[in-house]
Amino acid sequence: MTDPIDIAADSRARFARFDLSRVPSPCFVVDAAQIDRNCAILADVAARSGAHVFLALKAFSMPTLAPVVMAHLSGTAASGIHEARLGRERFGGHVATFNAGFKADELDEVLRLSDHVILNSVSQLARFRHMVDGARASGTQVEIGLRINPEHSEGWNEKYDPAAPCSRLGAPVSHVCPQDIAGIDGLHMHTLCEQGFEPLKRTWEAVEPVIGPWLHGLRWLNLGGGHHITRGDYDRDGLVALIRQIRTTYGVEVYLEPGEAVALQAGILVGEVLDIAENGMPLAISDISATCHMPDVIEAPYRPDLLGELPEGEGPEIRIGGPSCLAGDVIGDFRPAGGWAVGDRFAFLDQAHYSMVKTNTFNGVPLPAIAVWDSRTDDLRIVRQFGYDDFLNRL
Repeated sequence: MTDPIDIAADSRARFARFDLSRVPSPCFVVDAAQIDRNCAILADVAARSGAHVFLALKAFSMPTLAPVVMAHLSGTAASGIHEARLGRERFGGHVATFNAGFKADELDEVLRLSDHVILNSVSQLARFRHMVDGARASGTQVEIGLRINPEHSEGWNEKYDPAAPCSRLGAPVSHVCPQDIAGIDGLHMHTLCEQGFEPLKRTWEAVEPVIGPWLHGLRWLNLGGGHHITRGDYDRDGLVALIRQIRTTYGVEVYLEPGEAVALQAGILVGEVLDIAENGMPLAISDISATCHMPDVIEAPYRPDLLGELPEGEGPEIRIGGPSCLAGDVIGDFRPAGGWAVGDRFAFLDQAHYSMVKTNTFNGVPLPAIAVWDSRTDDLRIVRQFGYDDFLNRL
């Protein structure tokens, strides 16, 4: 089942109604209604397929909206000790924890906090076996899995492709023997990034002949994240059918760990024009920094969508950059409707996932405030504002 709604267009329409002056600048504004809608779609997939769907905290870890998320989903997927604790203490439900390299002195707590823990290599599996056995002997009910690399690449960007050549993530399936996984409870594979169903289907078709015989002796298969399930054009019926097939054929539970799909098109980052200049083209200095507030703009790289931007070819372009000393602190070239002046407000769309969790205080640039808005009721709440103490105490 696909959804005819273009959620990007719907997001633009929703946030066009929001008065940007209602919040301090800069500020992340997250629409609780869209989080609820996204999670309801994921819950429908879970109900029809029998899968268990977890929020990947690495993409969206906002405790304020935990009740909204957990009204629909089964738990959280953590990437280490702090996210595991957040999942257990503030979200609830099932906690699944993976880390590329666990520290022994942290793994004890991770085992206590988690319902299942995924190790990244056969060597870690062997090295920490005694800790797992000890935790279980003391009454901890935790299951153990191994992350595998299917050695089938569907990545569009090598930096975000766990199956890229020489990847450090997961044990290559060609290197794993049945005796290596003796005694484990499940397998984990995550090779997608912002992708639809077809890449997952091709990955499964490539890896099933290898891992299929192993699954008969296991409890679960975790298909990881990177699934843009809440996007309107995602083939959710195809996903449901595949999960049903896996569960029926191999008798395993199936877990999914979407991150972006939970917060897709659910938030904006509001900024303010600090200065207007000219150097070969119009320049705008803003209180939004690419390097501090939207690092994926530089790392990916990508160009975010500007709320209210004119269509391509219409209006003059202005280059928007941040206040930091980094020469490359440039967000991009945009076509705002109407001329900009110092003090004007603007917003970038689809900033609830990853941007929020990756912010930093390079140059002492202040962190954006965080607000929750409900587009159904127009209720607005400022959740947190950051100040000097947040910068001071970090180091």
